[in-house]
Amino acid sequence: MQENKPSAEIHDELLQGLTAEGSAATPQGEPVDAVAPDTMPSIEESLRQAELKAAEHHDAWLRAKADAENIRRRAQEDIAKASKFAAEKFANAMLPVKDSLEAALTIEKQTLESLREGVELTLKQLAAAFQTAGVTEENPAGSKFDPNRHQAIGMVEAEGEPNTIVNVLQKGYLLHERVLRPAMVVVSKAKSA
Repeated sequence: MQENKPSAEIHDELLQGLTAEGSAATPQGEPVDAVAPDTMPSIEESLRQAELKAAEHHDAWLRAKADAENIRRRAQEDIAKASKFAAEKFANAMLPVKDSLEAALTIEKQTLESLREGVELTLKQLAAAFQTAGVTEENPAGSKFDPNRHQAIGMVEAEGEPNTIVNVLQKGYLLHERVLRPAMVVVSKAKSA
């Protein structure tokens, strides 16, 4: 079996064979085309150029990897900030509502009518804040019961079609078409015979 020689030894043997005989043979005895001694610098120069190019590509890859890592980290920070401050717009819309309620509590002598007006104005401010945030009210009285949007807390015998909402105990709310809170309802059932 042929012993494994380091490539430097093989290279030296081939060069010695070229200079001594004009042609060379591999360690296995196969002939190798002669390489002129004057082409050796160009091979070495090609190798050096290839090594420089490999180093450039490696450096570019490392930079691209670092950029991708930075983008990933910044995206995670942006998501965390967005989650943390998601309610900022809604909170700003709620501040006037709170101010109105506090102002109502500071007035010492109020008539029932002025108190009612203040509560109505505060409720309008709250409704405007809800509308800005995409929160809509759902009062499903008289509509068909939908378990995805309503929470039935009772059933009563009633005229008309079964599974119809006959009483709304608590309104439901949607946030951009997603149920925020289901309406609490009483549903009709067919009269027993």
